[in-house]
Amino acid sequence: MFEITLLAMGKLKEKFYISAADEYCKRLGAYCKFHLLELPEVRLPENPSPAEIAAGLDREAEVIFSKIPKGAYLCIFTPEGKTLSSEAFAQKMKEVKLSGKSSVCFLIGSSFGISPKVKEKADFKLSMG
Repeated sequence: MFEITLLAMGKLKEKFYISAADEYCKRLGAYCKFHLLELPEVRLPENPSPAEIAAGLDREAEVIFSKIPKGAYLCIFTPEGKTLSSEAFAQKMKEVKLSGKSSVCFLIGSSFGISPKVKEKADFKLSMG
């Protein structure tokens, strides 16, 4: 069965979002094995410098790389990514499955974004713009 992993930097806190996420997990279960992993954001000082942000993102990248399933197609959500319609997104996932990949890993970055190291490794960059 096809596997989908969603890596999210940070943790859902609001009950509404937690309930919605649980509902979507149940719905996806009929179509794939779905895993949601909420990873801890690196704590930064208030008003961090660009160097502190870069270092924090690099530390997050280490955790991210350790959680991406081996051989998974990596799709990251980033503003500079490509915007797809629902139909085009479904076609993209079909192409991934037909390419021989048995899993996809989606990544939602932290409040400061995603490390360039992770962006370089991504198979696809998606924008929700």
